[in-house]
Amino acid sequence: MSQSPQEQQVDLSLMKGVAANDPAAIAQLYDRFSSLVYRMAYQILPTRSDAEDAVQEVFIRLWRTADRFDPNRAALVTWVMLITRRFLVDRLRRSRSAIRPSVLDEKHSTVAASSSGVGFSAEQQERMAALMKRIDQLPELQRVVVVRAYLNGQTLRQIGEELNTPLGTIKSALSRALVRLRERELSEGVPT
Repeated sequence: MSQSPQEQQVDLSLMKGVAANDPAAIAQLYDRFSSLVYRMAYQILPTRSDAEDAVQEVFIRLWRTADRFDPNRAALVTWVMLITRRFLVDRLRRSRSAIRPSVLDEKHSTVAASSSGVGFSAEQQERMAALMKRIDQLPELQRVVVVRAYLNGQTLRQIGEELNTPLGTIKSALSRALVRLRERELSEGVPT
């Protein structure tokens, strides 16, 4: 769904305000997208605290790059989610040192903390194990896309090319997978 020229102009004005350090524009951007960014971060990161920290970091990135926003290239929500995804991929890459790469096998999708447990608390290890169990239960394409995108840090375009699958199919699979993961998390009674 494309935006009308009026909606594009509103988004562009908002981001110009953010780039100019206008407190009202920054507050409006935060009010509009913070819950969306939080939900995405909470689906990926092991704790609520990590997700809250991620929201702060993403909005700092949005503020720093506000002058680069172009409504002709992407809707503001798309741009915000792209910045969020990039931040989360970077964060997961940085934390990979605490994950043994040999257990990051797509067929088993099992992530374990390094033998010393450095970097993960018991709660984080439990959440990661529960998340990986839910990922294992996804249909194959959805599971592969989630693992490659969020744990291996690949772009959706790279995944599509490697799997010889249209980009739209990859995007749909990722979207459906995230919805399923969230639904399973909620049905298991995990507080949000």
